[in-house]
Amino acid sequence: MQIAVLAAAILGIGVAFNALGVPSPYLFAALLVGLTRALTIKEQLILPRNVFVAAQAVTGVALGTYLQRSSLHVLADDWLAVALVSLATLALSLAAGAALARLTVLDRPTAALGMIAGGASGIVGISDDLGGDDRLVAFMQYLRVLVVVLITPLLVAVIFPGAHVGSAPSSGPILGMAQGWLLTIAIAIAGQALRLPARALLGPLLIAGALTLTGAIDFTVPPLLRETGFAVIGLYIGLRFTIQTVRMVGKLLIPTMTAIVALLVACFALAIVLNATTSVSLEDAYLATTPGGLYAVLAVAFGAGANTTFIVAVQSLRVLVMVVLAPLAVRRVLRPS
Repeated sequence: MQIAVLAAAILGIGVAFNALGVPSPYLFAALLVGLTRALTIKEQLILPRNVFVAAQAVTGVALGTYLQRSSLHVLADDWLAVALVSLATLALSLAAGAALARLTVLDRPTAALGMIAGGASGIVGISDDLGGDDRLVAFMQYLRVLVVVLITPLLVAVIFPGAHVGSAPSSGPILGMAQGWLLTIAIAIAGQALRLPARALLGPLLIAGALTLTGAIDFTVPPLLRETGFAVIGLYIGLRFTIQTVRMVGKLLIPTMTAIVALLVACFALAIVLNATTSVSLEDAYLATTPGGLYAVLAVAFGAGANTTFIVAVQSLRVLVMVVLAPLAVRRVLRPS
């Protein structure tokens, strides 16, 4: 009965968030619902771990399908510059995390994962497996996404006059297609056989990415399945919050915001570099290098008449770089001291 009530609340809030254009609306909604339940009812409710693993696997498949074969053609002439900018973004994220760990009570893995600029749902999903506090990582990741979503339209309007916010394309029928269901489930299961750090998410991500990138199979994860996976991750993390965690979040707000602003400025500098080393405009380069908020960025790009194909390709490649390489960096470079 409790799960049914929570699911109804998540659905209602998620629909409202979706109408407002909030990225990953059902994950956000589930995180808030779980947080509210954890802080208002003394009796703890914990979702089964295998349900969370299944949600991670579905999320991994969804992230893997972001990188399409057409991306290779778009980046054919600029692949080196784009790859270097993606790696530089990862380096900047890790540096921001290291600084945050020095200045606050955050441990290094949590701070690093919280500042990774891209693939928020994936990073949040694997943070517990990598030794980070997934509650604090979720707070930091979605604060960054919220800041990007709010600031990007304003900055584009100021820096590039004439641009306006449009509407991102629809993700298709909510039930998707039968092929999408079968392939998502099959890849999610097959990915668990790979020996990888955080394999629940990374295994399916790599298999789905390889299949879509090579053009072997063209499919999308059904929106209902994808958003359910996101919602389970949000609820699982939200239910684990405590009063002490919320107090820590309050203390971390100002330093985290400072780090996010610094990351935004650094990513704009990378946009200038991308503009100088490729044939794309500064506006396209800026939208391609924003640290997150992919769907909000797409909405702005469509409204501004920007090169959406290039922007999607660069953003998708960066998500892949972040989610695949971040676990390796955290495991080998940012181990707890």
